[in-house]
Amino acid sequence: MPPSATRPKNAAARAGDAPFIRYRAPALEKGLDILELLVAEPEPLTVSVIAQKLHRSTGELFRMIQVLERRGFVEQVPESGGYRLSGRLFSLSMVQPAVKTLIEIALPHMRQLSLDIGQSCHLVLHSVGQIVVVARMESSELIGFSVRIGYRRPLTHALSGALLYAFQPEVIRRRWEAHLRPRPGKQELTQFRAKADRIRKQGHGHQASEFVPGVTDISAPILRNDIAAAAITVPFLESTSPARSLKESTAYLVRAAGEISRGLLSNDHRA
Repeated sequence: MPPSATRPKNAAARAGDAPFIRYRAPALEKGLDILELLVAEPEPLTVSVIAQKLHRSTGELFRMIQVLERRGFVEQVPESGGYRLSGRLFSLSMVQPAVKTLIEIALPHMRQLSLDIGQSCHLVLHSVGQIVVVARMESSELIGFSVRIGYRRPLTHALSGALLYAFQPEVIRRRWEAHLRPRPGKQELTQFRAKADRIRKQGHGHQASEFVPGVTDISAPILRNDIAAAAITVPFLESTSPARSLKESTAYLVRAAGEISRGLLSNDHRA
């Protein structure tokens, strides 16, 4: 057995024992721990804070962070000296065939939706307990509200996060919950689950923005075999003379999500 492999010391280890890890790569695991930590942090972290949060020494992580910076996965912020994720991981994820195909199918429908309702829209995926915006279409009007590509928020703090969660099987829901950072309390998680169940029953969701007065978020699922592959969301900006009402815009949004869903299924069949 290679020296990097590990096995139970007792060959007669019981099936109920903790699962053994066949191979270990400590340096790689440290690097992945750093990336996973920075994904969940809203502000840059210094080396000492990263070490504290990961319960490791600064010496253990310093060279690892230097390598991650040299390879372009993290970047140092001059003002604070802290580190944050660069856009490299996001760029790599965008060239995955499944994500690339989804965006290619969605963009024409997003463009038409924006023209129909005079509002911007964006496409959202789940990413390690968070939502991430992977595509957007600007409003066709002179004034509009839009969200930048790469924007992230915890799953439990976004309408699109609740919607993505709503259209998942129970085993996936529990897996996503394990990635939530910061960990929600029992009451918060119960409320989030109840909200997701209401959204699933209705088929789409809407709520007043928690951050921008005058904006109502409306979101609909892009489904593949009744499971949400993505969400398309409109930050509906209230105005004195909107091109479409909130109710009309919701209907257009649901229709666009359905057309994108059918496009995904059609592409699956061709594959």
